Amino acid sequence: MKRQKYMLREKRRSDVGVTSPPLKETQGGTVSRWSPLSLSRSTVALIATLACLSLRPLPLAAGRAEDTGRQPASLDADSAGTITSDTLFTELLDRNHWRDSQLQRYSVRRIYRVTNSKGALKAEEQVSLQFEAPGTKTYSVVLEKGSATVRRLVFKPLLESEVETAGGRSRHDSSITPSNYSLEVVGQEEIDGRPCYVVIATPLRKTKYLFKGKVWIDSADFAVVKIDGEPAKNPSWWTKKIHFVRQCEKIGDFWLPRTDESVTTVRVFGTHILTIEHQDYQVGSTQ
Repeated sequence: MKRQKYMLREKRRSDVGVTSPPLKETQGGTVSRWSPLSLSRSTVALIATLACLSLRPLPLAAGRAEDTGRQPASLDADSAGTITSDTLFTELLDRNHWRDSQLQRYSVRRIYRVTNSKGALKAEEQVSLQFEAPGTKTYSVVLEKGSATVRRLVFKPLLESEVETAGGRSRHDSSITPSNYSLEVVGQEEIDGRPCYVVIATPLRKTKYLFKGKVWIDSADFAVVKIDGEPAKNPSWWTKKIHFVRQCEKIGDFWLPRTDESVTTVRVFGTHILTIEHQDYQVGSTQ
C-alpha cells in the first residue's frame, strides 16, 4: 500500500517536472528515500543566481572616486578597442555602482512558466513586483495556472529568494566581481544593434551560486546585456545538465532583465524549461 501511494504521488510529481529520489527497500519491507535534491531546488538555485546579477549594490573598483551623481565618462575609442580584462572589470563595477545609486524604484510584470521538452505547459504564474531603493522588493501574484506543486516548489521559493537577496539577507554573493570571477575578453559582437564585448567568465570557486559561460557587456554603457552559461557546480546528482540564458534591455539609463530561460535535464524524468518574461517596466530615478 505504501509503495502504491508513493508511485501515484511520484507520477503526479513527474508529470509537472518535480522529482523525488527513488525508492529503496529496507529489510523490514518498508520504503525509504535517498539523495533528496529535486529539479525545483536546482532550478531555484540557478535563477536565484541570475537574480543576484542585476540591481544589487556593487562596490566601487579600487582607486575610483566616490559617486558624484554624474555618469562616469566613456573610454576613448583607442582604449575601448584594446580593453583589458582589468579595465573591463573596473568600468563594469564603476558603472554598476552609478546605476545603483541613481535607481530609486521600478515595477515590472513577470510571467513565470514551466514547460516540458515538447512545449506542454505545466504551470504559469503572473506576478507584479516592485523594487524600492536601496534593497526592498515586494510582489503580489496576479494570475495562476496549472500545477499547484510547481508553483509551490519552484515559483514561490524563487520569488522569496530574490526578496531575501535584495534585502541583503542572502548568505551567497553571486555578483560579477573580481572576488567571484576572472574575465577574459575574446571578441566583440552586436546585440540588438549595440556593440558588445564578448567575455568568458570563469568562476573562482565551484558552487551552484556562481556560473561559467559567456557574458556580453555593452561597450558604451559597460552593462551586462546577455549571459549564456551553466552553474559552476552541478546542484544535484539528479541533474544531468542545466543551461541558462539571460537577456537584458536598456530602459532609460538602466539595464534590466528582459527574459530568462533555463533548460534542466534530470535523470529519468527528462527535460523541463523554466522561462521568465519581464514586461511593462515603470522606472524611477534620482534624475
